[in-house]
Amino acid sequence: MEEQDIRLTTSEISALWTTYIKSSALNCFYTHFLTYLKDERILSLIEDSLKTNVATMREIERLFVSEGFPIPSGFTEKDVDTSAPPLYTDIFALSFVYRGGQVTSSHFTTIVSSVARSDVYDFFEKCLTKSLSLYKRSLQLMLEKGIYDRPPKINYPKSIEYIDHQPSLLENWLGETRPLNALELSELFFVIERNCIGIILLKGFIQTSRDKEVKEYLKKGKKLSEKQITTFNNVLVKDDAFPTYPVSMEVTASTIAPFSEKLMLFFISSSNSVGLSTLCQAITMSTRKDLAVHYMLFVTEIMKYGASGLKLLVERGWMEQPPQQDDRKDLSK
Repeated sequence: MEEQDIRLTTSEISALWTTYIKSSALNCFYTHFLTYLKDERILSLIEDSLKTNVATMREIERLFVSEGFPIPSGFTEKDVDTSAPPLYTDIFALSFVYRGGQVTSSHFTTIVSSVARSDVYDFFEKCLTKSLSLYKRSLQLMLEKGIYDRPPKINYPKSIEYIDHQPSLLENWLGETRPLNALELSELFFVIERNCIGIILLKGFIQTSRDKEVKEYLKKGKKLSEKQITTFNNVLVKDDAFPTYPVSMEVTASTIAPFSEKLMLFFISSSNSVGLSTLCQAITMSTRKDLAVHYMLFVTEIMKYGASGLKLLVERGWMEQPPQQDDRKDLSK
């Protein structure tokens, strides 16, 4: 069979469709940032991020047209008000690209292991390379500006050791009495960092939202992020480790919404899936019982919170339906 005759698989359709939707949402933020940024290097980074996303969407559109597949609606210029005053500082715009780079790089890494058609694989391989390049630029810029909060450091071990298989020692290792190890400290840091950036984003959304239900949902998300930061910083303090408080990235005093209610609700709802994957990753890297309990409780809370967000999206008619297979039961009636 010729390569061009191979139809897209469900994993390839899913990868292209979700990438298109997410890219269109990110473009609204980049477009807003570009209306007011003063820092030339951050401005250049945002411009390149937008150009990369636009090129990504155009290529997905080309693939879908060639397949006779409908192009998703996603988010458009209707979802961003370019006349609105700045909602965030230049520094937050930089942190947005930094955090976005972490998410999109992981997104594309997962995709390249699940697609097989050569043109689709090559496309996402290029997407991954571009995403990593933008992330590296954002990271270097944060380091140069002194606003990157580095993960905790520990003294290097003097030798290689194995856990002694004795019941009392094993209980100590899995229990709460031993110090946190490097793997656990690293995961705690990034869970806290993700929520700190999320709180700043939510503050801006909350002060500009005019929809009572959406605003209440956003407030609940802010409280959930604050709860995670407090809980995991308390673990660090209890372990005689320094708590983590990433640098402040302020929201302006503007109350004029640059983003549509639909976009704000979608963005936070989508962030829930990222939060879940982050916590699940942390669970696999942690062996102390207290950490596992904290992580699993928050997984449950985030799942409930995410479900309420999806429900609200559906009720408002803002949830674009993912590609569906034919309903065979319906066809056989």
